[in-house]
Amino acid sequence: MNEGTGKNRCKAVPVANYLALPPSGLTLQWNSPTGEHSCTARLRWENEGWTAEIDLSAERATAVLRLSAAWTVQQFLLFRDMEDPDLWLATDGRGRWGEMHGSERRELDGCVDIDIAGSPFTNSIAIHRLQLQVGESADVLVMSIDIETLAIERVLQRYTRTDQSKWRYPSLALGAAVDVDVDEHGLVIDEPGSFVRSEPDD
Repeated sequence: MNEGTGKNRCKAVPVANYLALPPSGLTLQWNSPTGEHSCTARLRWENEGWTAEIDLSAERATAVLRLSAAWTVQQFLLFRDMEDPDLWLATDGRGRWGEMHGSERRELDGCVDIDIAGSPFTNSIAIHRLQLQVGESADVLVMSIDIETLAIERVLQRYTRTDQSKWRYPSLALGAAVDVDVDEHGLVIDEPGSFVRSEPDD
């Protein structure tokens, strides 16, 4: 991507708190530094909450997250090569998780967020919701989901707001902490070494 595209480049904005998304929704796209892989997140407002549909080109999969108006994860669905989801998790809002129309997943108790290596949008969820002050940190218990194997691991992740529009968090894609810039909505712009924000294809 051309770094000198000026008005087409998303820029970090020094805001104290993040702006709400427009009611019409929002589409975001990130590419890998080599341009070989991309992920697109489409957000739409429906039924008093946000639905985020994330297309993952490298995994040939689509993840769908249902978020409350306060950006708390309520449901997660993963579609790979069939019309029905390969994984469908929901929470009762009190830290307990289970499969829809299935068994409880007690090993996931206490998890607040979901993280997948193929998209920085999942990290944006925590950043947008937390809205910490500069210098503050928060530890968040998340479930890390392997798209290929459907394995789920409980991971404690620390989010730190290092400046008005800068955050640090552990990147699943790199296996190390990264410093990222966020936009006026608290959504990750670029994740160094993994993702670069670009104009959506559609």
